Amino acid sequence: MTHMPTVFRRILLVLALFAAAVAHAQLSIEITGAGANRIPVAIAEFAGDQAAARIITATVRADLERSGLFRMVDPGGTTLDENAQVNFGDWKGRGADALATGSLARSADGRMEARFRLYDTQKQVALGGAAYLTGNDQLRAAGHRIADYIYEKLTGEKGVFSTRIAYVVKSGGQFRLQIADADGQGAVTALNSPEPIISPVWSPDGRRIAYVSFEKKKPVVYVHHLASGQRQVVANFKGSNSAPAWSPDGRRLAIVLSKDGNSQIYGVNADGTGAQRLSQSSGIDTEPRFGPDGSIYFTSDRGGSPQIYRMSGSGGDPQRVSFEGSYNVSPRPSPDGKSLAFISRRDGRFQLAVMDLASRQVQVLTDSNKDESPSFAPNSRMILIATETGGRGVLSAVSSDGRIKQRLSIAAGDVREPAWGPFNQ
Repeated sequence: MTHMPTVFRRILLVLALFAAAVAHAQLSIEITGAGANRIPVAIAEFAGDQAAARIITATVRADLERSGLFRMVDPGGTTLDENAQVNFGDWKGRGADALATGSLARSADGRMEARFRLYDTQKQVALGGAAYLTGNDQLRAAGHRIADYIYEKLTGEKGVFSTRIAYVVKSGGQFRLQIADADGQGAVTALNSPEPIISPVWSPDGRRIAYVSFEKKKPVVYVHHLASGQRQVVANFKGSNSAPAWSPDGRRLAIVLSKDGNSQIYGVNADGTGAQRLSQSSGIDTEPRFGPDGSIYFTSDRGGSPQIYRMSGSGGDPQRVSFEGSYNVSPRPSPDGKSLAFISRRDGRFQLAVMDLASRQVQVLTDSNKDESPSFAPNSRMILIATETGGRGVLSAVSSDGRIKQRLSIAAGDVREPAWGPFNQ
């Protein structure tokens, strides 16, 4: 990729800075900022199998606390199943605006059934409840689903605790594409390679990940089926093959190819057929991302400096989107289509910014120096990025309004290339 200027090779160069990481290491999450008006919620101890119930309640509490929108009220060891009579005055006196109660019991087929009910203690009414079948190895997954339910009932937004994230870790001389729960736990390795892996991106159905691998000693785009582990080469043309992005229907990808000269954006079917050039410029067009309406946002230096443009999903004349500053790259439209996350260089620092697409107002969300690879949560509430803290790579998550912040790290190594998966299908 010697034809590409340093500005567009930044994400490749930082790979050389990776330090050793522990194989299969779990991400740990630290809350570094929370919302101003957090909802006080109590999660009573679930009745039934105590060991299993503790896993579920701990998961629910951690999810809600981590979101930055809730403050956990200590239940004082109180155990309440979903049918228990609730003393609303008592819970109001403890400062809880909402209360969840539940139980865990083994069903006839040997699995466990997690049941719960959510209450508004101020109005003294039940807000709903549900029951989820789970196995001993899926207790945390049940906790995530319960947390999603509570989050949606109390905020009106869909929760993302049951979603997954992907990221790349380098351990010694090996690069690992990891898939983990949204809280960083349960990490599994989807691909282990002695060569760099970059630019992972989830398909809309969450069953496939496209990425760029250098195992053929050059950048090649693959589609990886997570359930089977099968991989398919989607782009291995002459020169560079990079920056895959899924269309909203999951049938096509936008990719960046240099086979005809400078890097330009092409469309290709998900099986690698039907490559068609979409962008036309004498400069470099790269980093495409589809918006929910099917349009493509991308980075281009056609105007002299890297800026963000938008064009139809079938190509055509692009319109410039970013105007503040001389360097704006890595556009990521939000799933709800209302905002655009990107990396902006301000006073020599590469920082995460977000643009309201209706007003075109821009807000810088971080105060760091080397942000890259932004990725929206599927509910558009949070943005996951790679950054550096204390000289090593970590992931950070920040809410789209900048108030809620988290740091995700691995104890003994660096982690990069984050991608937040879609809602579970």
